Amino acid sequence: MLIGTIRPRETSTVEVEARSLEEAHTLLEQQAPAGFVLTDAPVRMGKGTDTLTASGTYSRRDGARDIEAADMASLRAQVPDGWILLHVRHV
Repeated sequence: MLIGTIRPRETSTVEVEARSLEEAHTLLEQQAPAGFVLTDAPVRMGKGTDTLTASGTYSRRDGARDIEAADMASLRAQVPDGWILLHVRHV
């Protein structure tokens, strides 16, 4: 018997403008949706300005649950669209 842990594979993106990297990071952390964590935040500087623009990408990290199957193919077949299989263990 195999037990796999799955969770939703969902992302969200927000853009903020700030005057420093610290301010940009703080703004992005404040805007994180519930159940999501900030996973990427590339920053670019506007031409002729001291303003930074940061694009924050958040990934869902809540909602994990277990599924069971006799073999790996059956386990993968149970993973719903929009979900990811995180790990598998034998019991």
